[in-house]
Amino acid sequence: MPRDKSDVESGLRRKGFVSTKAGADHNYFIYQSKDGKKARGFTKTSHGKGFDIDDHLLAQMARQCGLTKKLFIDLLDCPLSREDYEKALRDGGKL
Repeated sequence: MPRDKSDVESGLRRKGFVSTKAGADHNYFIYQSKDGKKARGFTKTSHGKGFDIDDHLLAQMARQCGLTKKLFIDLLDCPLSREDYEKALRDGGKL
């Protein structure tokens, strides 16, 4: 199910993602752990307001974050806590 871009971005920020450099055509987000370490990899959203991110792009963002699409949606909607996400990154060698 498509998600509003602003909801996705705010969900990422709530779970520890920080905006890095704003590119000419995208906003970049990288996960920063509670102890300040940055995860390998990043995800991005397009500039602009008032549009949805479709299922295909959500799946790509999930892979970039090291998650399945279902877990990525859980991360955005809060059933997957920041601590659980951080543990998954550590277990996968991405943090």
